[in-house]
This record gives sequence, structure tokens and C-alpha cells, in this order.
Amino acid sequence: MMPSPVASYESIADSLRQRFERSYGTRPRIFRAPGRVNLIGEHTDYNDGFVMPAAIEFYTWVAADRRGDPVLRVESDQFSEAAEWPLDGLSGAPRKHWSDYVRGVAAVLQAAGCPLSGANLVIHGQVPLGAGLSSSAALEVSTALALLSVSNYQLPPLELAKLCQRAEHEYAGTRCGIMDQFIATFGRSGHALMLDCRSLDYKLLPVPEEARLVICNSMVKHELAAGQYNLRRADCEAGVRLLQQHLPNVRALRDVTLPDLEKHRDELPEVVYRRCRHVVTENQRVLEAADALQSGDLARFGRLMYESHRSLRDDYEVSCRELDLLGELAATGEGVYGARMTGGGFGGCTVNLVRADAADRFQRYIMEAYAKDAGKTPEVYVCSAAQGAGPWQS
Repeated sequence: MMPSPVASYESIADSLRQRFERSYGTRPRIFRAPGRVNLIGEHTDYNDGFVMPAAIEFYTWVAADRRGDPVLRVESDQFSEAAEWPLDGLSGAPRKHWSDYVRGVAAVLQAAGCPLSGANLVIHGQVPLGAGLSSSAALEVSTALALLSVSNYQLPPLELAKLCQRAEHEYAGTRCGIMDQFIATFGRSGHALMLDCRSLDYKLLPVPEEARLVICNSMVKHELAAGQYNLRRADCEAGVRLLQQHLPNVRALRDVTLPDLEKHRDELPEVVYRRCRHVVTENQRVLEAADALQSGDLARFGRLMYESHRSLRDDYEVSCRELDLLGELAATGEGVYGARMTGGGFGGCTVNLVRADAADRFQRYIMEAYAKDAGKTPEVYVCSAAQGAGPWQS
């Protein structure tokens, strides 16, 4: 079983501070931003739709201090690597390297008029990589907070989230929606967040104390920037262009109803139709899930999670054998309200809503059953909804 990440926060901060002091001889400020799990609402964010993420208790940590010269230097203890750039030399194409996210954040902050000073950074990542838990947004947001702080400059939280999204588009090559950076910035302990990705209005929804978020890592890593994520987005955009010929008020799939889609089904390529059907029905599921969570109807919420997984598997085609297996096993587990794949897909994790008093037994069951059927040992994290990004204060 995986230990609770909460128990190690103080030791992570102390270790990071000591490493920074050994490397640079000064005492750093420390910032952190969380990963996230999306309870429901997958691949809807870049279609102006609705999502329901929660920040989780795994963080990316950044220790930072100002330099006397216009240079940005960053070290990663996760990769045992360092990178360095002059502040006037941050531009350039993605290199498919972890440092693209740091360089990209610094570059877009400067392009937005933020007067950055030189800085030394040391990064520690708790968020599992390639698991669909948004390690990239956690890195972007924590880096942005650190760079702004040592430069004595502030940005409104929403602008910070938007600039981090832009960094991922331009410097990592993934055309992500706003959800990941938004929840990393605005997450609230004990709450999920229903976000309207068009207006950016949001509603905090308490996660009942009698439930836990159990995240099952299939140990199949995905690489969204490799192209499949962007292809799905292109399919949705193609659907919008075709539907606009008959529905001129449609700006995004957010504006399409299921009756509208069915009426014009024959005018869409079959694959494009199925991509659109997933998004249209998933938006409705998010709205229904918010009602279920507010009324404490966890059984209804769980049924919507299972429906979401089937749609992602069959219509959006972003699941894989291992994610499907985890969902099937969860359906037979004790105290499980619902389960679905979470994140971009092609690997990564499932999220399970589990009765609190059954969470530890469910964790053991999944680890044993998945290892037997899949031939690999999963990581299973029992989590609660966590606080969003900010400075660490020990």
C-alpha cells in the first residue's frame, strides 16, 4: 500500500530547503501546487464545457531565491538534472523535456509584462508522472508562484492559471483546456469544484466525509503531447465546423444538445459523431453529478461515473485494457459507489468513489486482483480533496 502523502509534507519541505542551501548558500522560499483528479467531465474542458476536478494531496514543490544576474537556473531532484537559461533566451520549440514547463512559464510571464528577476529553483515532485494526475500543471503553477515571488510581482490567480495554460500550449505542445491549471490554483480542501470552462465561473461542492477518493494507477504511462490528445481535439473542432452549417449559434460542443446532434448525425463522419456524442453527453453528466453531490446521493454520482467511463471507452476511445480492467474490478469491490478512468487517457489512473470505512480494504483488493490479472502491481492512493497552490508555511 502507498503511504499517505500528508505525513511527509514537513520532511519534504525540510529536505528541499537543505538541498537548496547546499547548492546555493541562501535560504529559499518554498511553494507548492497540487496534482488533481477529475471526478467527472473528461475532454469537455477544451470544448467550453463542464468539469468537476478536485486537488489531491500530492504536490509539486519549488524552493526558490533571487539571483544577482538575469539567469534562470533550475534543478530537479526527481530527474537529477539541471537546466539554465538567460532570461533573454527563453524562447524556442518544445524539446520534450521536463524543463520545457519551467522555461515556458518564465517565457510567458515575461511576455505578459511580468518583470522577472534571475532565480535559482530546486524542484521536488510528489505527483506521479504519466499517471493523468496533472503533474505538468502542478509544475507550471508552483514555478509561476515561485518566480513571481522572488521577483516581487503579483498576478491575480485567474491570470496566473491562464498563463500557465498558455505555457503548456506553446512550450510543451499539448493543447490542454484550463481545468488543470485552474484546480491547481483554486482547489479547496474537502471540496470538488464544478467549473464552467467558458465563463470560468465555478462552484465548490463538499465531498462528504463518508467518502474517499481512491486513485488506482494502472502503471501504464501516457504521453499526451505525442498526438492523440490533439487529434481528439481536432475531431471535436471538425464536428463544430460541420454543425455550424446548420446551427449557426454553435460556438463549441458546449452549445450542442443531444437532439441537435442526432438530427444532424448523417452529416458527420462516424468517428467525429462519436467524439461529439461523448462530449455532449458528458457535459450533461457533470451537471447531474453536481446535483447528486449536493444532495448527498453518492449512489447516483457513482452511476454517472460508470456511464462516463463507458463513453470514454466506446465513443472517445481513450481508454485501454488496463483502465477497463481497473473499472471492472472496482465494480465488484466492497463499498464502491463508482469508478472511471480519469485524465487524458491511454493509460494513467482510474478514480473511485469509495465508502470511507471500506477504502483500505478496497486498496488491498485492487492491488492483489490487478496484479493477478494484469501482471503488474498498481499504485493505489487513498486521498481526500486537498488545498490549492500557495507558499509553504511550516
